[in-house]
Amino acid sequence: MAIVTRFAPSPTGLLHIGGVRTALFSWLYARRHGGRFVLRIEDTDRERSTQEAVQVILDGMRWLGLNEDEGPYFQTQRFPRYREMIAKMLEADTAYHCYCTKEELDQLRAEQMARKEKPRYDGRCRHRSEPRPGVDPVVRFRNPTDGEVVVEDLVHGPVVFQNTELDDLIIARSDGTPTYNFCVVVDDRDMNITHVIRGDDHLNNTPRQINMLRALGGEPPVYAHVAMILGADGAKLSKRHGAVSVLHYREDGYLPEALLNYLARLGWSHGDQEIFTMQEMIDAFDIAHVNKAASAFNPEKLLWVNQQHMMKASPSRLAAGLSEQLARLGIECTDPSLLEGVAAAQRERSRTLKEMAENSRYFFVAKVTLDEKAARKHLTGEGAGLLRQVREQLEKLPGWSAEAINLMLQSLAAELGLGLGKIAQPLRVALSGGSVSPPIDATVALIGRDRVLSRIDEAIAWSGEAK
Repeated sequence: MAIVTRFAPSPTGLLHIGGVRTALFSWLYARRHGGRFVLRIEDTDRERSTQEAVQVILDGMRWLGLNEDEGPYFQTQRFPRYREMIAKMLEADTAYHCYCTKEELDQLRAEQMARKEKPRYDGRCRHRSEPRPGVDPVVRFRNPTDGEVVVEDLVHGPVVFQNTELDDLIIARSDGTPTYNFCVVVDDRDMNITHVIRGDDHLNNTPRQINMLRALGGEPPVYAHVAMILGADGAKLSKRHGAVSVLHYREDGYLPEALLNYLARLGWSHGDQEIFTMQEMIDAFDIAHVNKAASAFNPEKLLWVNQQHMMKASPSRLAAGLSEQLARLGIECTDPSLLEGVAAAQRERSRTLKEMAENSRYFFVAKVTLDEKAARKHLTGEGAGLLRQVREQLEKLPGWSAEAINLMLQSLAAELGLGLGKIAQPLRVALSGGSVSPPIDATVALIGRDRVLSRIDEAIAWSGEAK
């Protein structure tokens, strides 16, 4: 049997990390078993669905690299198919028209709650054969009244629901538009979905969907309901925890493979391994190893995972993201060799590409602003004199490379009987404006001869004025 999974988000809000993890698990399962991954946009809620949310879903999936094999399908484009299937169910008497008014249903609910009963539709129109004048009916599914539904869940194990606990679900509204639960059933049947991996908040929908699917002559897919992601405080994930649009993580400088790695490990484990490439996740993923319990989102752990991926990434892989982050700071760089060089120098000291860009401005601007405290410590007195000697040596250096610069600085330090740091720190402050940078030889090489000499001159001039 060919494995077919699907990710079916509703564009009534932005795609956040809970949805991304569901998409990832579905995508990994399909890839692991050589199957197909379907993207379906469940946009039947016309009032709440927005084109902006649709675009965020599509852009987010592209950025993450979770490319679909089929789709994207849009439920609003399949309304004729849903009407066709509803007509067949009415003809087969597995669905019926319900003429109850909102006021009658509200009264029924109030009476049930007064008796401390579970509010549910009581089936009063199940056997009605005549229309009710002046009332546009809804269509309800005629749920079985006996027996049970067993959901063989890959995460929770067998979950049993009694049919007596399931009321007759509305599958078409009074204006004829189909409802979510019915559309899902028709889509899963038509698209030959074999495995449904989704949040466990959908578990209570599953027995009704199974019954409808069987009424349509289909066989249920295999289900796996994964636990939700909580905030570090144990509360439901919200914006204050990080439940924002997935594209915000791109804006904040995260690598998509790092975000996916972190989300995969929220509820799934493979031995003690923490860091995975995408191929390693595909090879190792097993839905049976997903925990039943909810997982807590930890922003600091995500930063650590991102840093591990940045350290392993090639400079060329990081350069495009660095360029994008620099542009957000108003800095344009079209020199790929400089971008790659800075990425190589900074990747082990940056947790995100945004942080890398913010800490690397001095590589790309014409002039730097000196940090007052660092400048007074390193550019006055002996520091200024050392800078003059370094400048003299750099100006006549025949080859401009990190290796040549390192040899020159080592030689000068030995000649003066000083440690390399004594010379490197004034130079670092002059070039970067502060006291922190990558190794000084790499820093000097990347900034380039002309800008290095110019910045040293400015630092020396500053030291003269600071006396």
